[in-house]
Amino acid sequence: MLDTTNEGGTAPPDDEERRGCLFALSQPPLMIFLTVIGTLILLASLHDLLLL
Repeated sequence: MLDTTNEGGTAPPDDEERRGCLFALSQPPLMIFLTVIGTLILLASLHDLLLL
């Protein structure tokens, strides 16, 4: 079994680079990009379903 106890008793340092996925998703340029891609996929799927 893997030992996950912290033997030193100190907390890991708060690095600016270790913010995680939610911080990345909160950035406006990424959200705009994902919205545009999602809209294009939605329009393509509606075109296939309703017009073809």
